[in-house]
Amino acid sequence: MISTDSLARIALDLQLGISHQDRFHRLIQSVRSLLHSDASALLRYEGGQFIPLAIDGLMQDVLGRRFALKDHPRMEAIARAGDVVRFPADSNLPDPYDGLIPDHDDFRVHACVGLPLFSDQALIGALTIDGMNPTQFDGISDEELRLVGALAAAALSNALLLERLARQSSEPLVPGARTGPGQPEMIGHSPAMARLRHEIDVVANSELNVLILGETGVGKELIAKAVHQGSLRAKAPLVYLNCAALPESVAESELFGHVKGAFTGAIHHRAGKFELADRGTLFLDEIGELSLPLQAKLLRVLQYGDLQRIGDDTPLKVNVRILAATNRDLKQAVVEGQFRADLYHRLSVFPIHAPALRERPDDIPLLAGYFCERCRVSLGLERLRIQPQTLQLLDRHDWPGNVRELEHAIHRAAVLARAEQGSQTPTLGSHHFNLTASGPIPASTRIPTEPVSPPITAGLGLRAATDAFQLALIEQALTAQDGNWAATARALELDSGNLHRLARRLGLKD
Repeated sequence: MISTDSLARIALDLQLGISHQDRFHRLIQSVRSLLHSDASALLRYEGGQFIPLAIDGLMQDVLGRRFALKDHPRMEAIARAGDVVRFPADSNLPDPYDGLIPDHDDFRVHACVGLPLFSDQALIGALTIDGMNPTQFDGISDEELRLVGALAAAALSNALLLERLARQSSEPLVPGARTGPGQPEMIGHSPAMARLRHEIDVVANSELNVLILGETGVGKELIAKAVHQGSLRAKAPLVYLNCAALPESVAESELFGHVKGAFTGAIHHRAGKFELADRGTLFLDEIGELSLPLQAKLLRVLQYGDLQRIGDDTPLKVNVRILAATNRDLKQAVVEGQFRADLYHRLSVFPIHAPALRERPDDIPLLAGYFCERCRVSLGLERLRIQPQTLQLLDRHDWPGNVRELEHAIHRAAVLARAEQGSQTPTLGSHHFNLTASGPIPASTRIPTEPVSPPITAGLGLRAATDAFQLALIEQALTAQDGNWAATARALELDSGNLHRLARRLGLKD
């Protein structure tokens, strides 16, 4: 039975949060405490999928996962229900959170409740509540759950409304939210990603040319798509051209087009990328690889807005916004005479720096979860999870290839794990990633080399013996780290939150 006072406290807590994200966390933590659940999540509905906004009691990588209705029958059931959904313990619908509740890797979720959230009769999200006990929520009525859902719907609806009002002047208020219909999603809640989203929001609705700077694999094309789709040109085409892949013999034709008979092999008229992008946006990737003669011709189009097809003296007027990207230091290229200074200044009216993955390590679990879900779908797996200690290995790797390298590493690991385990529910372990940490682990974070003295386990069952060993190992590591729990978690290669929960379960903490 849920008391009125408990609901009132949740409502008051939602007014105390300093940000929407803070309110979301307060909400699901309160729900988890109120219903004595093992896990809860608040999700936003958009584009046929549920996007996690806040979680409690779930692995951190869940925040990066996207639950498309077509791939997750339980999520589809919640979306279509229009009311409280209680899934029976023996439901044959796979639960998307199986294996993603810390300390319950080998257990299935048994009690599952889904609350669809509505605003003006439109589905805007869902609140999921899960427990390991099949009868965990039997004593809670549907009417009480509807009240909890109403509080969640009000909090989410308010956030979405303020986001729409503030879209032109600030970053999205809802983490993971997009700034326009169909805009590509950039995964990450780190300060570096918040700054990037803010810069995109600031420049997108202008007509300024943008130069996107960053290392290979950081997602420069994704940034270009976000700028285009947040602009007034969003309904016009975004045309892509990789300057590094252009042979010199066809580069001019690719950019400006040609007429029939202009050269051998020109058997018909052909529009160039500029014409195709008229009234839209042209994204010139690897702009630093353009030859100096082509740079001069590109500069003329930027200055005067007209071009000539090869073999045609008739000028054509075009209205194109230029987004350019490079992993080179164009300032140094200008100094060395490899890039025109006037073109550089034309392109870099508004430079955007795409952060390297090592500048946003907090986003690695989210990205790992995002790529895991994509791999799960592409490989036709029922479930794909990453061991917590493996996430820590990913966190310590230098990632010279950035997000693209992480994506490829996870996909490769998923293929290896499926083959090794012969299962449709593989788990990615450290040995599936041919990675090493970016540097040696500091001595202060290493587990002592002395072996853990095995506790006396005679007469104990497997669970009790395992608990006894874990307790002894944690106590020894905690002593070696002078009582520092964060250092102990690093030494044991555990997520800090998971270690605290495990220590409480074992009676080592209150």
